[in-house]
Amino acid sequence: TFHYEAMKIFNDDSQMRSDWTLPLCTGGERLKNADGDKLHPTQKPEALLHRVMLSSTNPGDVVLDPFFGTGTTGAVAKQLGRVFIGIEREENYARSALERIKATDQLSEEALRTTTAKRAEPRIPFGSLLERGLVKAGDTLHDPTARVAARVRADGSIACKDNSGSIHKIGAYVQGAEACNGWTFWHVRRGANLVPIDVLRQQVRAELGTAA
Repeated sequence: TFHYEAMKIFNDDSQMRSDWTLPLCTGGERLKNADGDKLHPTQKPEALLHRVMLSSTNPGDVVLDPFFGTGTTGAVAKQLGRVFIGIEREENYARSALERIKATDQLSEEALRTTTAKRAEPRIPFGSLLERGLVKAGDTLHDPTARVAARVRADGSIACKDNSGSIHKIGAYVQGAEACNGWTFWHVRRGANLVPIDVLRQQVRAELGTAA
């Protein structure tokens, strides 16, 4: 598992590098003993574990930390909805880890949803929109400027001028281009607005996800 799209968004729409700059574990995050000294000499920052788990695990996955220390892995795993197994031989570290994890709240299901790569999303053919009545044979599709129009056919093809074919083929044809993403190029009219047919595709995907 590697959530490329999610990590790209996390990094302001730039591909996440393999070398990371992270803050040291300081301030309120740093656990201390009764004397005010550091409880663990090498406590890891939560930011590190957050990034590791976000990039390479899913909610419900099991995360193993055989050197559990004061429970940074467990606390972040609980927050992100992961299951964890921690192994620690030092009793005072283990006790502090349990207290820390107990005080950690898990994020809501909505907050834990991860952006998926387009390749991982279920493929929805244009014909599925006709089957569900979201688009009907005879409807008109428009380009973003509403200067070009194409007519929808019952077999899921569209016709424009003297040519017909898929939403992608005809989208490329009217632009004089080699290729076109018909989902984002073609729009349907809803009231006074033009709506990309990709919005309708996402609606079908959402329905399939609910059914699953």
